[in-house]
Amino acid sequence: MVIKNGQIYIAAPDHHLLLFESHIMLGRGPRENMVRPAIDALFRSAALQYGPRVIGVVLSGVLSDGAAGLTAIKRCGGVALVQDPSDAMADEMPLRALEATTVDLCAPGAKIGDILADLSRERPGTELPVPPEIRLEVEIAAGERIGTDSLTQIADPAALTCPACGGVLSVLKMQHPLRFRCQVGHAYTADALAKEQEGRVDEALRVALRIIEERAELVHRMAEDARHRRRLAIAQTYGARAVEYREYADMIRRVVLNSLDPKPPRPEG
Repeated sequence: MVIKNGQIYIAAPDHHLLLFESHIMLGRGPRENMVRPAIDALFRSAALQYGPRVIGVVLSGVLSDGAAGLTAIKRCGGVALVQDPSDAMADEMPLRALEATTVDLCAPGAKIGDILADLSRERPGTELPVPPEIRLEVEIAAGERIGTDSLTQIADPAALTCPACGGVLSVLKMQHPLRFRCQVGHAYTADALAKEQEGRVDEALRVALRIIEERAELVHRMAEDARHRRRLAIAQTYGARAVEYREYADMIRRVVLNSLDPKPPRPEG
């Protein structure tokens, strides 16, 4: 689809929205932070095609979507605009963007429209060379195959597995924000990966709780059966085990109930 002035474009479901020369294209590449379309893929493609003519805006939202893409825009000479976290309903995305790169403007949401109008009238800055890793990640979002050789150019293997496919994750060499990709191409910022792992840990704890409670119930019944058959020593052993298993279950239950999602710290300064 040819890009036309004065139009607003909304991403199609289950496709990355990418810019290519004077056109919009849809990519079926791997998900980023478990979603497709992903804002980071759009930002990278804009940075690749338009460099200093791009103005990237990160508004209210959770986790760190947009932080990596905004960094790509800055590395290609574009302008980074972030909503003031104190003005945002959900401040995580603005905060992570501020941590990831040096933004040009941080303003309340009500002023962003006027700021964009003013910025659009200014001459673009100096065009910068596009880092090869940005080009590669745009190709991945478009659906190009990513192989081990390509991945090793931009990332180093990590002792972590991809929540989506179970493959080995590699940590991307760019320092901010901390991100990971697997050999299939699924990508995660560190906080998105931690959030996904948190859900799996919670699920595993609940499965463990069910198994231990069932074990306690079984051993308790075995103790009762031994008492009825006058095998008191065996009954006492099974009874002690039942008490022990119930203590384990209570401990896991407390962990499940008391586990809270820590609020991410605000940037210093």
